[in-house]
Amino acid sequence: MIWVPIMLGLFKFTVLGATFVLCIRSQREGEREDREREEARRQKQLLAEPVAPASDEELKVAE
Repeated sequence: MIWVPIMLGLFKFTVLGATFVLCIRSQREGEREDREREEARRQKQLLAEPVAPASDEELKVAE
């Protein structure tokens, strides 16, 4: 009957390992989504900013 605690121990460590892997993966995916959301917000903000038209002096080429 020594196999019962061995099998239960293996099961416990398998579940623990799988939990750690899923937890780390979920954390990384959440961070990636946050970065993508922040980048999209920045892009939207940059596109929404009005751009001042260039003056004639700025358009002249220095000779």
